[in-house]
Amino acid sequence: CCDVADGAAVQAAFAGLPALDVLVNNAGVAKIGLFTDMTEAEYRTLRETNLDGTVFCAQRAAEQMVRQHSGRIVNIGSMWGKTGASCEVAYSATKAGVRGLTMALAKELGPSGVTVNCVEPGVIDTDMNRSLDAATRAELCDETPLCRLGKPEEVAAAVLFFASEAASFVTGQILGVDGGFAV
Repeated sequence: CCDVADGAAVQAAFAGLPALDVLVNNAGVAKIGLFTDMTEAEYRTLRETNLDGTVFCAQRAAEQMVRQHSGRIVNIGSMWGKTGASCEVAYSATKAGVRGLTMALAKELGPSGVTVNCVEPGVIDTDMNRSLDAATRAELCDETPLCRLGKPEEVAAAVLFFASEAASFVTGQILGVDGGFAV
């Protein structure tokens, strides 16, 4: 357990692991509000958790996976990293960074037998989205072609696929689990 935004803490958490087969970069925070009202501290928290934390964990995992000549890194992005979201500009930017990191890292680690993929959830029924009022949640359902919020289990199934042997020839891919929202 560590603060993924703290590179030294991440390094300490990974130290001494005998082997690492799968890393799922799932830490994330969000902030809804006008871009012009965002404080520097709020922006820094978003960037440090959502993007820097993903980078720090992937670096440490890659060191071990390259030595093993195998491994799976699965990053959790967001459909907002693909489409952008009003009032979630900084969040969208950090998740777009995760998208770019995924594709570039897949090219770099592929020759070492390591796959890197990204799952981009849409509006999922999680604690993060339960704080939205009923009208906003209903509007988001209406904007989703499948007319509902996603379930955490549906995102987990996509992560499990990327972590499995069935995805051994899949790398650098972005899979939207968003009910069609980002189409």
